[in-house]
Amino acid sequence: MNFEEIQYHLEPDNVGNAPMSIKFGVFVTIFVIIIGAGIYFDTLNQLQVLETHEKKEIELKNEFKVKAGQAAKLELYKEQLAEMRASFGALLRQLPEKTDVESLLVDVSQTGLASGLEMKKFKPSAEEKKGFYAELPIGLEVSGSYHQLATFISGIAALPRIVTISEMKLEPASKDAKVEGNSSGRLKMTAIAKTYRYLQEDDQ
Repeated sequence: MNFEEIQYHLEPDNVGNAPMSIKFGVFVTIFVIIIGAGIYFDTLNQLQVLETHEKKEIELKNEFKVKAGQAAKLELYKEQLAEMRASFGALLRQLPEKTDVESLLVDVSQTGLASGLEMKKFKPSAEEKKGFYAELPIGLEVSGSYHQLATFISGIAALPRIVTISEMKLEPASKDAKVEGNSSGRLKMTAIAKTYRYLQEDDQ
């Protein structure tokens, strides 16, 4: 069968009389076109949806790994939180309540006297509220030997309540500040001692 005969039988009006081989070829061609159109219009869209879901799956897996790692460390975090709360509670217990401040001021004063210092100035200032605690500055001016001053600082650090020393200045004692008839080697220290008080919620 030559090309002209094939072309003749492929015309719409003559397809019904075409040989079986031509009919089969036309059927196969139409089938391939339909399958190709289905792939183009439907399957490609499904592949894009599949790719989107695969990316989402990877993101969810990574998120799951992160959360699984956090969950595995949850007990450790709880233990650390308990330790932090215990440490914070211990610090709070070192902050005096309002009724303890006066006795703490006495402790600071007695520490200076016990160290052999001459107490020239001991002046508590107004209390300053700072969040959950209040700060009570005490202006100090004392004189004594270097060893006595060091003993005083050490004694302050050993108090059961928190007391800090700041703005400390040392200079030779004035000539007219005589103790036991001798001012040689004596120093004058001015500083701010700060003690702290925990504020209850109604105070805050």
